[in-house]
Amino acid sequence: MRKYLIQFKPFLIFISTFFATYITLTFIYKFYLDGFEINDVDGITKIVSRNVEQLMQLFNADFIVSKSLSNSWMDVWYNQKYMTRIIEGCNAVSVMILFVSFVVAFSGKFKPTSLFILLGIVLIYICNVVRIALLVVLIYSFPEYAHFLHGVFFPLMIYGMVFGLWVVWINKFSKYAR
Repeated sequence: MRKYLIQFKPFLIFISTFFATYITLTFIYKFYLDGFEINDVDGITKIVSRNVEQLMQLFNADFIVSKSLSNSWMDVWYNQKYMTRIIEGCNAVSVMILFVSFVVAFSGKFKPTSLFILLGIVLIYICNVVRIALLVVLIYSFPEYAHFLHGVFFPLMIYGMVFGLWVVWINKFSKYAR
């Protein structure tokens, strides 16, 4: 047994660091969410929603995001038509937690690791805001593809970017890069 523990030590360290980071960040986020009332929208989702609205207004789009009167989400109107809602799961925090957990599990020196995590979170955030805006516009234009766009294409876009960031991290900056 000891032989296997020694042989698989790098993998075991990676897996335990990954899960410890993931579970810790998930509990912190859950604690944050628990601070909001039942029909209130969390602050991060509000900010994401406002940024989507601001992005669309840069293109002079008829785009309005407003708090649902009776539910815990933001309603999205495009060209005076109700399109969708932005819920807590749309804010990409869970994707950021996954990204951070992986980078920490393959961490290198503190400064490059911290800078890469910060840069990655900013890129994920920007990608997510663009993703939501494009999703609304495309579903407005192609409503028959709504399920494909929301369930396949755009998750592939954001997770694909995260995977690309991981590949760059492992090959260029992690302690295993050499």
